[in-house]
Amino acid sequence: MNNNLFLAIFLSVGIWVGFQYFYIKPQQEAIHAQYLARQVEGGTTTQTAAVPPPSALRDRGDVLKDSPRLPLETPELKGSLNLKGARLDDLLLTKIKETVAPDSPPIALLSPSGSAKPLSAYYAELSWLAEKPDVAVPNAETLWHTRDTKLSPDHPVTLTWDNGYGLIFTRMIAVDSEAMFTFTDRVVNKGAGDLTLYPFGTVARQGIPINPSGSTVVHEGALGVLDGTLTEIKYKKLMDAGKKAQESKGGWLGITDKYWLVAMIPPQDDNLTASFTYHTAKDASPEDGYFQTDFRGAPITVAAGGQIERIVHLFAGVKTVDRLDTYADRYDIPHFDRAIDFGWFYFLTRPFLFLLTLLTGFSGSVGMAILLFTILLKLATLPLSQKSYHSMARMKALQPEIQRIQTRFPDDKMRQGQETMELYKREKVSPMSGCVPMVIQIPIFFALYKVLYVSIEMRQAPFYGWIRDMSLPDPTNLFNAFGALHFDPPTMLHVGIWPLLMGGIMFLQQKLSPQPTDKSQARIFLLMPVFFTWMLASMPAGLVIYWTWSNLLGIAQQWYIMRKDLRKKGA
Repeated sequence: MNNNLFLAIFLSVGIWVGFQYFYIKPQQEAIHAQYLARQVEGGTTTQTAAVPPPSALRDRGDVLKDSPRLPLETPELKGSLNLKGARLDDLLLTKIKETVAPDSPPIALLSPSGSAKPLSAYYAELSWLAEKPDVAVPNAETLWHTRDTKLSPDHPVTLTWDNGYGLIFTRMIAVDSEAMFTFTDRVVNKGAGDLTLYPFGTVARQGIPINPSGSTVVHEGALGVLDGTLTEIKYKKLMDAGKKAQESKGGWLGITDKYWLVAMIPPQDDNLTASFTYHTAKDASPEDGYFQTDFRGAPITVAAGGQIERIVHLFAGVKTVDRLDTYADRYDIPHFDRAIDFGWFYFLTRPFLFLLTLLTGFSGSVGMAILLFTILLKLATLPLSQKSYHSMARMKALQPEIQRIQTRFPDDKMRQGQETMELYKREKVSPMSGCVPMVIQIPIFFALYKVLYVSIEMRQAPFYGWIRDMSLPDPTNLFNAFGALHFDPPTMLHVGIWPLLMGGIMFLQQKLSPQPTDKSQARIFLLMPVFFTWMLASMPAGLVIYWTWSNLLGIAQQWYIMRKDLRKKGA
């Protein structure tokens, strides 16, 4: 049974890896060519981003010069507010670099409409929609006025616009020291009649990002929590659907990357119509289309001579659990932590991340935290693994007896099985108990993979030696002699030093375990370290380090128990 489990795991992992490399990856590369452009029609109760033709796209810096701007700066953000449309469309994450290189530029989160790749348009905008089409309301072309000179945590700004027909719009924008903007909109009606307006907010992005993670493990694209339920729509699926709308009481929605998020958070007592849309200009390629998330609030009547006020929050920055939890409590945002894709193993990934963060603070190093984390996991599972290793030691001691049974009944597989099971029964050995360490490791492995893959805390965290970013694969490569040969082998032939160490330790661990008596199973058993070495070579180095260290601790534990059992038997 132990061998059958290993065989099942081997085949399952093989199918999963094959699916990733031969189906998902080509499918993602062909996204742009597979889908026809769609046009979403506008109206008085909705808005869609205007899509500039490819010929009109220009360098981001040149586009920024086209409109009057108000500088903004916080301890983590730097950019400007576009006074034309009051759009937030220029934002840099000053503490987050693109690479680990000392001269690496900061991540550009938001860029103005008309920007050419790789920093295509990505912006957030609040506006109003009028029930009567002849009522002028602020839109993307509106030029707002202000006497302020800079937006910062200590200096909120006030923008005003008069439509010339009795409506005066005032917008106060504040930002905290991290990633939350607060928009307070006030509308004064000096006209003779009542007017009905719809609050509207949108986060729009042009094109699929040039360098998304390309993985099915983490969600990137449109997302939100509507009526208490998380909705995630990847770029490809939104291109396919064209539009998805939903009614909701409060909630939030936006567009996420692996590590950062832009999301609108309307009042939680408001009845919303939330939409996720994809659209392109006529005769334009899918690459030039817009992915858009927006909400339209319930109608608000501004009485003649009266005024209304409304507050909307906008998150634009790095996703950390502590930050999202703090904002969720402060502004009553439902399930805001789900902006981090913890996946199916949420009940493990969140505690794992908390423990790793705690150990990092204690040790001063994420690498040391992973080593300490592995030891704590081993201690937590010690009773089960002790029992398993005792059983494996006794199984190994029974190997000569099993071989004698096979020699006695070489052509009768059923009799071999019966005699072997009788032997296990007499010796009080359970062959399944040896599977316990592997069964325990599987959910831990995938949960830790999630933590290392999606958590900003692990991004660009170094280990000792040549590992400068544990969220990326080991940069060394066997097939270019670890850098001695100056060429880059294909991705499929990338095998670093840590995966090789892991494979070698896994091979040693096999030698301590009971060996399959069937020759075909023995060959598969022997190939498993090679297969796992190749599979883990493309995974985050931090995960490989964990697996290697865990196996090394397992070998020490297994060796100690076997020697102890042999001493008892000798006595």
